[in-house]
Amino acid sequence: MSAPDASCDPRYGSDAQIEVIVTDASRAEVLHETAPMNDGGGFTYSFTVPSETAAGEASVTAMPYNVDWCDDTGRNNRASGGTGVELERVSCAMPVKPLLISR
Repeated sequence: MSAPDASCDPRYGSDAQIEVIVTDASRAEVLHETAPMNDGGGFTYSFTVPSETAAGEASVTAMPYNVDWCDDTGRNNRASGGTGVELERVSCAMPVKPLLISR
């Protein structure tokens, strides 16, 4: 899986990580890992599906790790005031993609 840099210049920093969670068809969490992500939010991540994963429609979630990216007040907690940068609000919905597991 991979994602390009965000178009909004999120400034995640040089130590940024992506958190990846895979939940199988039985709703069991079968993978929960972090991996490197660049300052712009881009990443590439590969994984092997664990053998105990139930066949069927699984789900994959990937989001910035340990970042207060949505505080429900409409302000970005990571951007310091007075920068003159126009901020773009985004959805707080959990990003989930389907993954079909077959045997």
